[in-house]
Amino acid sequence: MQFVDKELARRFEACEEMPQVLYARVFQRTRPEIGAAEETICGGHMIFAGLGSPIGRATGLGLDRPFTESDLDCVERFYRSHHAPSQVDLCPLHDAAVFEMFKERGYGIAELNNVLYRRLDAKEDFPAPPRGYEIRRGLPEEARELGGIVERAFFPDGAPEAFRDLLTPLYRMDGALTFAASVEGKVVACGAGLAIPEHRIFAVCGAGTAAEFRGHGLQTALLRARLAAAAEAGCEYAVVVTQGGTPSQRNCERLGFRVAYSKVTVIKDLKQE
Repeated sequence: MQFVDKELARRFEACEEMPQVLYARVFQRTRPEIGAAEETICGGHMIFAGLGSPIGRATGLGLDRPFTESDLDCVERFYRSHHAPSQVDLCPLHDAAVFEMFKERGYGIAELNNVLYRRLDAKEDFPAPPRGYEIRRGLPEEARELGGIVERAFFPDGAPEAFRDLLTPLYRMDGALTFAASVEGKVVACGAGLAIPEHRIFAVCGAGTAAEFRGHGLQTALLRARLAAAAEAGCEYAVVVTQGGTPSQRNCERLGFRVAYSKVTVIKDLKQE
């Protein structure tokens, strides 16, 4: 069993940190009205990608160096300047004093998620996809179509504005590894992820299956395809962040992922100050 220390946790946290950084950079070019921004701080990044967006937290802070009151002051100034709540990801590898600092500042819990990981091996062989289905690389020009499959999987009655067309930029990022599953030429499922070479981590994300094709093993096949591609790209670990007990977590665990730790996103409404 792999022992997860601060150094490894710092690498795992890149799974959520670096995609957000790249999203902010894309939005700066393509949607300047959002006012997206990202800055390095305390070994990680703080990211803003629009009010109400699911993207935009401070992540990766304080795992390779002390996280001080001064650092938290900087985080709060950053989010206050964007008229947004301050949100920070923390994991059990952070020092106890860090949690006490957030408690004293009046932060509450916004999310609780599990971080799962799996070591990759470029020599590993995976079974063929389900009979009758084709698994292939996703194409940038398919980004909106494939992203729509994910949106409908999570929001069958229509995605909120902040979640609409959210995956399209990912398909054009350096390091993106995207796959589609089709039957008789019709795309019915997809899965994506991002290789992060500086940490040798593959961030698993962006998966969905059309309702009438669920239960056919397509997400397992798509995950296997992404793991093989990530290993070939030189990644040492695949990492996924999920809520506990979800089908996504169970599917990952069937393929050898294990929980490294649970992490919490803490939040503070700065408007009340």
